[in-house]
Amino acid sequence: MRLKYWTIFGALFLVAACTTASEELASAGGQGAQARTSVTSQPQDTVRGGTQQDLVVNVGDRIFFDFDKFELRSEARRTLARQADWLRTNPDVTVTVEGHTDERGTREYNIALGERRAVAVKNFLIEQGINATRITTISFGKERPVAVGSSEVSWSQNRRGVTTIN
Repeated sequence: MRLKYWTIFGALFLVAACTTASEELASAGGQGAQARTSVTSQPQDTVRGGTQQDLVVNVGDRIFFDFDKFELRSEARRTLARQADWLRTNPDVTVTVEGHTDERGTREYNIALGERRAVAVKNFLIEQGINATRITTISFGKERPVAVGSSEVSWSQNRRGVTTIN
């Protein structure tokens, strides 16, 4: 009888833990202007201009893509326009644009898709007047997920482009 109670208790504990993780991921979803890193915990007035932290906190360092796509969403375009403004304000900064995918698909396919995503971001920034020599691209494909799990909530966070300061 005790084993039965412990089994039920354990199952409830696991369900509660999974629910909390899903809610946290869902609340983080889809906002390119908001960072998903601990650097956002500092007040804005302590952020030094022209740094990765400045980009993350004040502009947004990432955008998100639809499944199997590399076209920029309207929200992504708004975030990238702010990035272009930020880059014009910080003319000595060079950046690398990372292309990422979710776990579905082969490694080779996802590396190619990640590259197309990174290039789409780079091209948009160039269209906004940023010199191409200031922007490099790299694809990580599915190798660096930020959200672990095989669900749309996790996948949507992993289909991203991230701008990092060199």
